[in-house]
Amino acid sequence: MFLDCHLLKRCLFVDIETVAEYPNYNDLPEDMKYLWDIKTAQIKKSTSIVTDDIGTAEMYLQKAGIFAEFAKVVCISMGFLSFEDDYPSKIRIKSLAGHDEKVLLEDFSRLLINHYNDPENSRICGHNIREFDIPFLCRRMVINHVRFPPMLEISGKKPWQTFQILDTMDMWRFGDYKNYTSLNLLAGALGVKSPKDDIDGSMVGHVYWVDDDLERIMTYCQKDVVTVMQVILRYAGVPLLDENDIEYLNHKV
Repeated sequence: MFLDCHLLKRCLFVDIETVAEYPNYNDLPEDMKYLWDIKTAQIKKSTSIVTDDIGTAEMYLQKAGIFAEFAKVVCISMGFLSFEDDYPSKIRIKSLAGHDEKVLLEDFSRLLINHYNDPENSRICGHNIREFDIPFLCRRMVINHVRFPPMLEISGKKPWQTFQILDTMDMWRFGDYKNYTSLNLLAGALGVKSPKDDIDGSMVGHVYWVDDDLERIMTYCQKDVVTVMQVILRYAGVPLLDENDIEYLNHKV
């Protein structure tokens, strides 16, 4: 296979969930309303989907959660692999979830500094992590005045200078950048059982602001981390792990 599983001994698997900073467009401060109006016009101009009938307030509900300038992190789920006889033997999952984004980011930064402080010998892995999770975390760390760990000091660097980042989607491209491959599609193609959940990414904002169910969001986030870890085991050509090999550690909510 094309991935040496020994690289995974010092690998942190990550997935984040994000929501708009405010529950509705009308709750935005006036200056941010103006800026969102501009963003809405940009979205409508750039998208290939007909959006003329979608108002600014509706666009906020649909799209604000993916833009770091208008959104916040509410959950960071992480996975670790345990090894026996040089082969992965157990998945451990830990989550940081809460309403205070700065606390989450500080806890995450501290974990990276304490346990994954050497980009030369450590890895951080996720699906589409180069284009979404990592940039989002970095931008929100700047906004919240959170100390950057060495693993995330990537600003201005070329892709080949950030080899500590393993992106399962980027690896699957094999140089073909024409298409986006979802985690569910990739898992299905590789024979990895992707756990079905009662929500998807488009519903996270509603679950957070309307249902007030952070636990549900955390469960969804953790399942994505497990799927990413199984995909990377496929890349390494080693056996998948089953449910009995997954341990959920204490999490902060």
